[in-house]
Formats: sequence, structure tokens, C-alpha cells
Amino acid sequence: MAFWRSLSLRTLTLSAILLFLIHGAHCFYLPGVAPQDFVKGDQLQVKVNKLTSTKTQLPYSYYSLPYCRPQKIVDNAENLGEVLRGDRIENSPYVFNMREPHMCNVICRLTLDAKTAKEFKEKINDEYRVNMILDNLPLVVPIKRLDQESPTVYQLGFHVGLKGQYSGSKEEKYFIHNHLAFTVKFHKDLQTDSARIVGFEVKPFSVKHEYEGTWSDKIRLTTCDPHAKHTVVNSNSPQEVEDKKEIIFTYDVEFQESDVKWASRWDAYLLMNDDQIHWFSIVNSLMIVLFLSGMVAMIMLRTLYRDISKYNELETQEEAQEETGWKLVHGDVFRAPNNSDLLCVYVGTGVQFFGMLLVTMTFAILGFLSPSNRGGLMTAMLLLWVFMGLFAGYASARLYKMFKGSEWKKIAFRTAIMFPAIVCAIFFVLNALIWGEKSSGAVPFGTMFALVFLWFGISVPLVFVGSYIGFKKPAIENPVKTNKIPRQIPEQAWYMNPAFSVLIGGILPFGAVFIELFFILTSIWLNQFYYIFGFLFLVFIILIVTCAEITVVLCYFQLCSEDYLWWWRSYLTSGSSALYLFLYAAFYFFTKLEITKLVSGILYFGYMLIASYAFFVLTGTIGFCACLWFTRLIYSSVKID
Repeated sequence: MAFWRSLSLRTLTLSAILLFLIHGAHCFYLPGVAPQDFVKGDQLQVKVNKLTSTKTQLPYSYYSLPYCRPQKIVDNAENLGEVLRGDRIENSPYVFNMREPHMCNVICRLTLDAKTAKEFKEKINDEYRVNMILDNLPLVVPIKRLDQESPTVYQLGFHVGLKGQYSGSKEEKYFIHNHLAFTVKFHKDLQTDSARIVGFEVKPFSVKHEYEGTWSDKIRLTTCDPHAKHTVVNSNSPQEVEDKKEIIFTYDVEFQESDVKWASRWDAYLLMNDDQIHWFSIVNSLMIVLFLSGMVAMIMLRTLYRDISKYNELETQEEAQEETGWKLVHGDVFRAPNNSDLLCVYVGTGVQFFGMLLVTMTFAILGFLSPSNRGGLMTAMLLLWVFMGLFAGYASARLYKMFKGSEWKKIAFRTAIMFPAIVCAIFFVLNALIWGEKSSGAVPFGTMFALVFLWFGISVPLVFVGSYIGFKKPAIENPVKTNKIPRQIPEQAWYMNPAFSVLIGGILPFGAVFIELFFILTSIWLNQFYYIFGFLFLVFIILIVTCAEITVVLCYFQLCSEDYLWWWRSYLTSGSSALYLFLYAAFYFFTKLEITKLVSGILYFGYMLIASYAFFVLTGTIGFCACLWFTRLIYSSVKID
């Protein structure tokens, strides 16, 4: 009974942790950069980032369009995650002075030719947005909802332009946003008179600027003149995009004092209006867990306890042979499966993934991977994946030795190479397509070299070190001996067919996470912030429990049917949830996204294929480890003569 007391204690501990996480689901924010103080008149340099579109998913650098340029374009040093995201941060001609408003500042004048007009039209047609940064804050367009009580919604970046028609005309025209009304919000320190920037907003307008006389750098516009108190407040006379059209780029900047403190300046960006949906997701998932936990408890406490007691009371070998069910296959249940080497590789890779996600989400909950640290999440995941190679090698070698394997170097090499090689092959094809579109999302050669170095220079050696350590350990002893001659498996009922039970097994783990999956896909493909890692960590724990329990339940039914080939089936049972993930991704593509380009569609399904493959490896490993623990537990409780 000591085992059951231990199990109850673990259950209570897990419940306490879950309650703590639910209480702290709105995780606190640790800033990614140090605050910067500005006094009146200090220069504020606006930086430009990539152009993004949810219709094409292909980012482009800001200066890929003929926008106004500074005298010298300076690239900011991006981290690994930023480069992989397609960020290209550069300086711009937009320069402010702290707390000194300016109206109708002329940046430059541009006369379009056929080529530049076509480039602007293409970007307007694909609904590209311009992204800028001030003091590490992204530029947003505030949109007030019709419901006055609802908070203001912020959209990242402003559209390059818009399509429309003149009144009385059916011909569609393209108009560019050439006047930007910036609002810089600051929080003032009453003691030092310095201030910190806590908001960066813009209202874009399309204005056909006019002026008298010939053009000069100091000319006064008649359409935007602060001296005549004539400012831009609407786009009633928009600037058309056509060959030989003259465009004048202007901007206003005003400063507003705010009560928002610097440490809370990201709260508006990360505002979560749909937290009730997340709670519904948690409750829905917990219902699945409780249902499965009830089944596992019934199997453990009633069926197994009764079966083990009865089996141990049998006096003769003849009486034991008259029994049916899982006890009969004790001599075959730990027989090494077909392709056992491949199973070891996949389990090792799954352990690597599990460790990476666990540590990443722990750091994210503590606030270290906040959105202010652009690319930080992706950089952290890559580096953690590399260093978790140590555990991948250890896990695969331990399992390999349990299967009586002797060539640990071979298994280490396959563990280090197999999954990354498949992902890299897909990634190279997708990257070639992005290169063909001349997008800034294409990974440059230097970054590609850095990724290869992380793989072969750090990850592969660590996998070998882990395998060496794991193989030096004593082999895991099976609780029962394996017969020399395999037992014949009786004919199975239709519902115990491997394909059917595997597909059924993947439904519940997917059902536990699919609501949260919607928000993750929206964050990735619709350029929205995802920063509810408290909820995500809860869902991750529920996923682990669900994968483990559904695999244990189906494994028990399989063994009761005297089918001892559980190794691969336990992996595939929970791993099949990846199939449902990919099908849901396809559903999301056709119902929520407006992607029309073939290349963009290939990119979407290519990246979702990688994500689904990774999900298969993770969930499969969780199910397999739970099943291995379960079978060792029940067969160690049976006395075998």
C-alpha cells in the first residue's frame, strides 16, 4: 500500500502546483531592457523595421520601398531570433526632440516612375504594414471600439496605403499614407524633470500636399501649415499612387503625459480581452484529465489490485496458465520491438524537446522572455534545444542498452542527426522559396553558418557525451524474464486494431490543447503578441497528464487482449495527436487566413509540418515513458516462478 500512499501524495502535490499556477496565470513582467531617461530637448531616433503582411507572410525591409532615406542607412545588430523572424531594424529620417511638438515636418519629396508606382501598389494590394520602433516600443495604431466601455485596441504598424474610389467613379485607385501624426506618451519624474517613454502611437493619413512656387527644402505647404493653423486631420484629398505623381512625405509629433509607469508600458500591448475563453479551455481540458484519471484510478485500484492479489495467490503453474489477460504475456511483454534503434532515437529526441519546452516556459512565466526582448523567445528555444542534446543522448543510450544494444556510437549519431536533418531539409526548401521572393525573411548565409555550427559544433558533441554517460550506467533490468520463443497473439477485436486505437488515442491530447492552439496560431500568423505563458504552462501540464493517461489506459486494454506489442503503439497512440494538429492547421488556413499566393501557402504548410512533426515527437515520448513506467510497475508486482 506504500505505492498508493505515494501516488496520493504526488496527486496532492500536483494539485497544489496547479492551483498556484492558476492563481498566477497573469504572469508578471520583467523588462527586457533597462529604462532610459530623457530630458526636454533630447533627441529621439525612430527606427524602422520590416514591412509585414498577413496575406503573404513574406516580410520585406523598410527600404525595399522607395521611402525617404537618411543620409546613411545604419543596420542595428539583430540577435539570432530576430534574423530568423525576418526583422531588419535600421535608422530613419524621423527624428524627434523630447517634449517638443512639431507640426508639418517635411521629410522629402518623391516623384514616382512606373517601377516605384508598381512596387507601392503591390504592397498596398497585399495589405503590408510599416513597423517602426521608438525606445524599444513598437509603433501602434489605436483603434477605439464602438462600445465606449471597451479598452482601446492597438494594431502593430500602419498600412502602406489603401485602395478606394473617387465619388462618382467605379475605377479603383491606390492611395499612399504619406502623412504620419505621431503621439509619444511619456511618464514624467516630478523630482528630476526627466521622463520615460511609455507609448508610441500613430494616425496615418493620405494627403495630396500642395505648395506655391517652385520646390525648395524650406518651402511652406498650403495643405499643412502650422503658422496658418492648418493641420492634417483627415484624408479627404488623398495622395494617389501613379506614374509621374509627386508625393511629399510629412509628419506631426505631439507629446502626451501619461500616468502609466515605465514598468507597465507593455500592458496595453499585451491586454487580454478574451481571458474567459482561456479559462474555458483550462476547464475543458481539466474535465478530460479528470475523466482519464478516473479510468486510470479504476484500473490501478480495482482491476489491477484484484488481479495481482488473485494471481499471487495461485498455487500451481497450471492454475496460472488457466488465467487470461495481461498476466499471460509476462514472458513477452519486455521483448525488444522491431526497429528498436529507431524507437530509441525518437525517445531521445522527445526528451530533448520536453526539456527545451519545460525550461523555456519556466523562463517565460518568470518574465525573462518578454516581447520587449525581440527574438528572445526563439533564440532561447534554439540554444536550449542545442544544450538539451546531452539529455537526448543519455535517454536514447539508456533505452538502447535495455534492448541489449552494444553500438552506442551509432545510436548517438542517429539521435544527433535524424530529427535536425529532416527539419533542415524542409527549412532549406522554404528558405529557397523566400530567397526567390527577395524577402527579408530569408535567412542570410552568416546566420545559416551559425545554425550549422550550433548543430555540429555543440549539439552533436553533447549528444555523444550524454550517450557515453548513459551507456556506462548499468542496464535497466526488466522485472520479468523474457521467453525465448515468442507467444502467438490471438485474433483481436475490431476496436483493438492498431490503426484504430492509435487514431482514437490522439483525439483527447489534441482536445486538451486545441483552444490554446488557436491563440498560438493567431499570434504567429496574424502578427499579434502572445504573452499568456501562465495559461500555456497549465495547458502543457494538462497535455502531459492526458498523453500519459490515455496511453496507459489503451496499453492496459491491449495487454488484456494478450497483445504484447505495446512499444511502438504506446509511442504512436499519443503521438497521433500531431495528425489532428496538422488537420486543424489546414482548417485554420482556409477559415482564418487570407493567404492567396502559392509561395505563402507552401510556407505556411511547410512550417506547420515542422511544428506537427515536433509535436509528434514530444507527445509520443510522453506516452511511451508513461507506458514503460506502467508496464514495469504492474509486472514487478506479480510473482513469477
